[in-house]
Amino acid sequence: MHALGTILIALTSASLLAGAESRPNILLCLSDDQSWPHASAYGAPVIKTPVFDRVAREGVLFNHAYCAAPSCTPSRSAILTGQDIWRVGEGGQLFGTLPAAHPVYTDLLAENGYHVGYSDKGWAPGSLEAGGRTSNGAGPNYKNFGEFIASSPKGRPWCFWFGSRDPHRGYKKGSGVESGMDPSDVSVPAYLPDTPEVRGDLCDYFFEIQRFDQQVGRMLEQIEAAGQLDNTLVVITSDNGMPFPRAKANLYDSGTRMPMAICWPKRVKGGRTIDDFVNLTDLAPTFLEAAGVRVPGVMTGRSLMGILTSDESGNVEPGRDAVITGRERHAWCRVGGTGYPARMIRTHDFLYIRNYQPDRWPAGDYRIVTNEGHFGDVDNSPSKRFLLEHKSDYPRLFELSFGKRRGEELYDCGKDPDQLNNLAFEPDYQKTLQELSKRLTAHLKSSGDPRETEGETLWDSWPYHGRNNWPLLESTSRSD
Repeated sequence: MHALGTILIALTSASLLAGAESRPNILLCLSDDQSWPHASAYGAPVIKTPVFDRVAREGVLFNHAYCAAPSCTPSRSAILTGQDIWRVGEGGQLFGTLPAAHPVYTDLLAENGYHVGYSDKGWAPGSLEAGGRTSNGAGPNYKNFGEFIASSPKGRPWCFWFGSRDPHRGYKKGSGVESGMDPSDVSVPAYLPDTPEVRGDLCDYFFEIQRFDQQVGRMLEQIEAAGQLDNTLVVITSDNGMPFPRAKANLYDSGTRMPMAICWPKRVKGGRTIDDFVNLTDLAPTFLEAAGVRVPGVMTGRSLMGILTSDESGNVEPGRDAVITGRERHAWCRVGGTGYPARMIRTHDFLYIRNYQPDRWPAGDYRIVTNEGHFGDVDNSPSKRFLLEHKSDYPRLFELSFGKRRGEELYDCGKDPDQLNNLAFEPDYQKTLQELSKRLTAHLKSSGDPRETEGETLWDSWPYHGRNNWPLLESTSRSD
């Protein structure tokens, strides 16, 4: 080898080593089915999340973070690819697949010197093989974070995905109260009956959020003990909303608005609260930019680095005044395996939803099975069971959770924070509805959503790599 070539290789190796030492470690902590504002940093009563609160206090707390879809598989597909769900094919529905043609940030980081891995729930549920992948999109699987860190080569930055299975159902009934929670202090959302059954169910859900918080705390302790916390970019958030009626699998805030806190002591000024609208698709380009890796042009998410490295609070970046998300098929709970396609745009003042198939049941087809309705897009729970058994006592709440919906929905979020009163057909709101509809359509078309560009789509015909429970006359229907 020529001497000049040897010198160039040596210089390149030294540069890469220097870059590796300055690039941050990345820790993504993802809860499973947790809605905003269920963390004590947001002032939520009863629940205590000291680890989330610490990250928010030492970093940045986001008031308007939204998932790309209120369903596990598509939300995780969007996080990994940095793309809207309608751009990732079968990755945009529950129990689908994640086609290998779509680049994921974990692979890009691994190709650029990062040690990558995950534990517990990575990209899931669905079939990786059907998409041509040989490993999980979140990276190689490790038993736990400690095993991952022990295997991390010295001098190399690392990226770890911790996918907790809390607070996904099922719950141990009474666990929240047994832990010391007082159900009388619970703030019950207006779309749920305010009853002892529902209050107890919410306490059990809070208990599992607290357990997730403790899990994250143990990882931060290990990072701090290793002297690496200063240069670790930590993100704590959730994949979709809580497993209650009118929440998970719905485009209301209860299904799409996520708690999120981010810290990076070396680069991010702490003690700030951000009101900009952000999407979890923004995480992939954020991680890549932080690591000095080129962001692929196919990513529709926008890096949060400008927000994170600023000194400002409130509204920081122009253009982040709205967020757009959507949903397709969730559980297999309609005749023929059809979904409930919908898209939404959320601004500070309004939520506009477009339901493409308003003739379908949004919570899944109704079918008498013993004494319960099927409604499989709603996880079975004491809250669901109570509403089904007492629908005559709570007819409006029953209709809000399980009834059919109009083709368009519009909610004044300032006056109606729980988004119960559809104003889409009120004369005084027609200008707002038209403006939001036009803005939503423009984004969907520009980002290649086949619902707007092609009309006919393949969503309902794609395989469902899970249990087809519709032909079975079962009283239970679990979505994962």
